[in-house]
Amino acid sequence: MSVWFTSDHHFGHARVITLCSRPFASVDEMDAEMIRRWNAVVAPDDVVYHLGDFAFADHTPYLRALAGEKRLILGNHDHSRRLKVAEGWSSVDSLLHVTVDDADIVLCHYGMRVWRRSHHGVLHFYGHSHGNLPGDSQSTDVGVDCWSFAPVSLGEIRQRLATLPRRVEPDHHAPRDRAGAAADRD
Repeated sequence: MSVWFTSDHHFGHARVITLCSRPFASVDEMDAEMIRRWNAVVAPDDVVYHLGDFAFADHTPYLRALAGEKRLILGNHDHSRRLKVAEGWSSVDSLLHVTVDDADIVLCHYGMRVWRRSHHGVLHFYGHSHGNLPGDSQSTDVGVDCWSFAPVSLGEIRQRLATLPRRVEPDHHAPRDRAGAAADRD
């Protein structure tokens, strides 16, 4: 069993092709190609964490076409009316802390500046920004627009994290003055 991460497929959403400069002529072409790329890497017994904005239509036909156990982290376009009738999600969460291999990871649709135990090396994977929010050595966008329209493994993500700027963690224990700046220490 392998574990995969992805986000922001926007299945059934024709306008995302223009908004994100996706290389597809139609929504049908986009959907078919993203399903093909998903199934090219994900095996039936694999787990896929989808970090939101899955589909702008009924989720069920897409979920049936995609390999693996699918776990959703809610995005801003994952409307409750679609989720109520969707068949195929093994879990649905707003935010999730998981351990994969030896890595502790916080999963959220939105990129965060700080997260639980970030100052202890915990990783953070997000979507939503379609590649427009730079990551650092502990956080990155796992959306399809950043990863050739396919789910990505922890190993591939770690390779990318190693090329990103070192994370600068704010000292959340430092006293603050009224303007929000760290108070001078003597």
